[in-house]
Amino acid sequence: MIILHADIKVKSEYRETFLEEARLVTKLSQAESGNISYHFYEDPENANSFVFVEKWKDEHAIQQHEETSHFKKFVQTIETLLSEPIHAELFEASPKNK
Repeated sequence: MIILHADIKVKSEYRETFLEEARLVTKLSQAESGNISYHFYEDPENANSFVFVEKWKDEHAIQQHEETSHFKKFVQTIETLLSEPIHAELFEASPKNK
């Protein structure tokens, strides 16, 4: 499993536009066959700072996700809404057996 964290900082005047786009890409991404989970959260200490936390079956699933029209539209749309570049990290993980 691959876990992706994407830190996104949005200009305050574009907050609502960003939230609309984030909700849409989240809903569509959750429906992808290679997705395990896909959520975004706002930092309560830093307004307009968000993190996307995504779990994917494997790297191939991420590659397929990055080729979808909804992901490409999201990235293109939010580019002008950001106060700084997106910072993303990938982590390999395996579920812990209980």
